[in-house]
Amino acid sequence: MDNAYLRRRYLLSFESRRLPHIFTDVLIVGAGGAGLRAGIEAAQTAQVILATKGDIAASNTYHAQGGMAAVIDPADSLQHHIEDTLATGCGLCDAGVVEQVVNAARAQVMQMSEWGCPFDMAGETFELRREGGHRAHRIVHANGDATGLALYRTLHAKARQCGNLKIFENCFVIDLLTDPPCGGSGATCVGALTYHPRYGLQIIRAGYVILAAGGAGMLWRETSNPPTATADSIGLAFRAGAVIADAEMMQFHPTTLYIAGGSRSLISEAVRGEGGMLVDRDGTRFMKDYHPMGDLAPRDVVSRAIVDHCARIGASHVFLDVRHIKTFAADFPSIDQQVRAFGIDPATEVIPVHPAAHYMIGGVQADISGRTSVGGLLVIGEASSTGLHGANRLASNSLIEVLVSGKLAGELAAAEAAGSGKNIVYKDIVWPKYESHRTELDLTDIRNSLRSLMWRNVGIRREGQRLSETLEIIAFWGRYVLDKEFVDPAGWEIQNMLTAAYLIGECALRRTETRGVHYREDFPTTDQSWARRQRVRRSEHQLVVE
Repeated sequence: MDNAYLRRRYLLSFESRRLPHIFTDVLIVGAGGAGLRAGIEAAQTAQVILATKGDIAASNTYHAQGGMAAVIDPADSLQHHIEDTLATGCGLCDAGVVEQVVNAARAQVMQMSEWGCPFDMAGETFELRREGGHRAHRIVHANGDATGLALYRTLHAKARQCGNLKIFENCFVIDLLTDPPCGGSGATCVGALTYHPRYGLQIIRAGYVILAAGGAGMLWRETSNPPTATADSIGLAFRAGAVIADAEMMQFHPTTLYIAGGSRSLISEAVRGEGGMLVDRDGTRFMKDYHPMGDLAPRDVVSRAIVDHCARIGASHVFLDVRHIKTFAADFPSIDQQVRAFGIDPATEVIPVHPAAHYMIGGVQADISGRTSVGGLLVIGEASSTGLHGANRLASNSLIEVLVSGKLAGELAAAEAAGSGKNIVYKDIVWPKYESHRTELDLTDIRNSLRSLMWRNVGIRREGQRLSETLEIIAFWGRYVLDKEFVDPAGWEIQNMLTAAYLIGECALRRTETRGVHYREDFPTTDQSWARRQRVRRSEHQLVVE
């Protein structure tokens, strides 16, 4: 059967010579922590444009609570941090990447401190917390439970000081341009087709493109992510022919605030690190029945345990008990304010919680400097899949990866653009319109239905028949949505979401085992023959598995 997700290269027909052009050395797509850090570095020697589809604050970095994992305490060790990361990653980590990031973590924390990030201190040193999967207190945090916000503000202030860095807000990147235009193996990324509500369609030509457009949490009905996390990076890179790795690996956070009709606000793992206890409606602690580390077990274990326990006792959620933490309001002011807004006093009442989609481990295959299978294209942050997290991300390793990879990618892009970008001959691109004769479906309905479908069938627990049915439904939607040309971001977002859902479903069906965040009810054990990463890329006629 004709596969709409493989056939579609560009979401719009266009003739590049008829569109306004902007030229720069480095184009960065996404303004979260990774994009800002890369932009700061690249702007030291190159002209940089940073494009973000919405407000610059609409990123997962901005909303991150927990902190940054780094070996600060003399009683801790780099080797222990490496071992904890590898153990949590369940055999899929790239050991070289893990070692590189862990070794660079402390220096990144120190640099952020020098730039003014207000980390919480204990006297003359950093106040350290412990989170699930860590054997030691090594989590550096800011303002109690607002580390991401503090980091974002630090990076944003630094970026605004860079004379060579321009920030384009409300600039939606529709597609990556490549030479040759069809993309794929051997192609080079030469810029992007963009849309701005004031300026319309534009082309930004660049010597190097850094894709840092974040994660995919909005694919699932229950998520801690902001509304902007619509898997744009996966859609953009896949259509351009880049290799996508570990697409089946989505991490679900065990504890988000569970209020009917309310958003799934994150309740940081650090709360359990400071003594918060998971209990059921009878007040019974149940995590020791599932893992020796109890409430501080890795996230995949805790998420599945909550789902299993709820099924066993016929409940929709469990509770987080922090009543015994007398300093809770001071230690976690944002969380305290969130739960009180719903009429819950954490000093006297337990907090209802349930897992939600949180962090996309899979993404565009890249090394720690962001290099991908497409020339001229770097991918960093949650958009990338570097092998650092394996099959399950260790808590608070993501913000460190953002800083390490952002710095390296910025340096690389600036150096390469300076060396070759001035000599690039930008060829005209003409892409024909695809004529659709099928009826139009309601995009809002498709979006809501897709999120419910992914939550039911490609969520915390998965099973082969349901995955196959999911792919059939997504293929049907694709025939009616991927064959259209839309004129606003809402349409392009759903096309990206469907594309990512197709890849996630395919890879989840192919991985016939349970490993880390990927749990198969019909294959409940880990199979050593699957101790390998899944890599796929687009060709016009088939999904190429590498």
